[in-house]
Amino acid sequence: MGKKEQINEHKDKERVQAVLQLLKKQAPLTLKQEKFCNSGCVERFLKVKGENVKKAAKQLRNCLAWRDSLGTDHLIADEFSAELAEGAAYVSGHDHESRPVVIFRIKQDYQKYHSQKLFTRLLVFTLEVAIQTMAKSVEQFVVLFDASFFRSASAFMNILLASLKIIADYYPGRLHKAFVIDPPSLFSYLWKGVKTFVDLAPLTMVVSSLDFEESLEFNDFTAYPRAASLRFNPSSIPSSGKIGSCSSSRFSFTVSHHFDSVKPWYLSLTDTSSAKVGPTTTPVLGPAISPLNARSYSFASPIARTPRGNNMKGFFPSTPLPQKTQVLEQSEIRHPRAMRPSFFQSPAMFFKKDTNNCHISRADKCRESFQPFLKFYRRPYDEMIYRSKMRPPLGGLISIVSPHIRRRHMSVSQRF
Repeated sequence: MGKKEQINEHKDKERVQAVLQLLKKQAPLTLKQEKFCNSGCVERFLKVKGENVKKAAKQLRNCLAWRDSLGTDHLIADEFSAELAEGAAYVSGHDHESRPVVIFRIKQDYQKYHSQKLFTRLLVFTLEVAIQTMAKSVEQFVVLFDASFFRSASAFMNILLASLKIIADYYPGRLHKAFVIDPPSLFSYLWKGVKTFVDLAPLTMVVSSLDFEESLEFNDFTAYPRAASLRFNPSSIPSSGKIGSCSSSRFSFTVSHHFDSVKPWYLSLTDTSSAKVGPTTTPVLGPAISPLNARSYSFASPIARTPRGNNMKGFFPSTPLPQKTQVLEQSEIRHPRAMRPSFFQSPAMFFKKDTNNCHISRADKCRESFQPFLKFYRRPYDEMIYRSKMRPPLGGLISIVSPHIRRRHMSVSQRF
């Protein structure tokens, strides 16, 4: 294993040198371009192009020309003072693997008053700030597109596709995951037809912030009348010290101690918690009670649950029958069926997951993937915290006068 790893590292270095030689043959590189084309940068371009030296060199040359035309080396924060004030694009923080999390909160009317080139410069400036905040062992970032300010799906699609194309062409291998949060209603239909032509579509996920609201979780039954009605409420049953009777808000029953009865309980429509043990002759309120109308389907006896055509007379007698001397065959003996469980059980049964079917839908995968970045999305924006992450020359004039430099204490006499 050690020899194979050394051989692979040697081959990677040879490919990197081959790409740099092709670049220098076409045109000499400046000091800034040589600094940009380090071994890590060239390896990312090679990985995207399938270790093809010629394709990687061509894409890297196009990236260098694009950076020179855009003037990425001269981008400063003073150019985007309005965007920084309202938090249109910023670095919110770093995840558990030290990857920077970039948030874009572009409004729909931004394109009316700003050109596409200005948006591209803002995008590149934010990505450059994110790259500056990376540790040496980190190479990727996470992007969150907040689409809640858009009413037009096509307008947001134009911004999203332009951003993903810039990241794919000029920042290859940098994107870890991208999330589109609360897009317009028609965006999902447009995205299905477009994502086949987008290189970074497998890394882009669409999520909704409503899925993470606490009021929609299933731990609060008071917000749902249906679920709340299924809970057991002890206050609905009057307290009674006697044993042998039971009552609820719908019906009550009393246990009988007569051993000659197969059904040792008695139903009534009134509260019998204070009655004596055993069946009583209380006045019946409403229609007569029968095994079909007084009990629910789950409480009905096996005779009431069987079809009328199936005659089972004599199998459940009201009094014990004498033992029969006739011996029946095993196939002729019919055993009674077990009682079916009641439908109205614990509310947790409605939301119980089937462990046998472990198939997870794409929506669940997107939700689980977005869960670690939810805190960055909800974190309030602070301009000074974001500006403190900028290093010269991106920070502009504010980064030159660093807020970390403390002034010496001066007395009142020295001030005047």
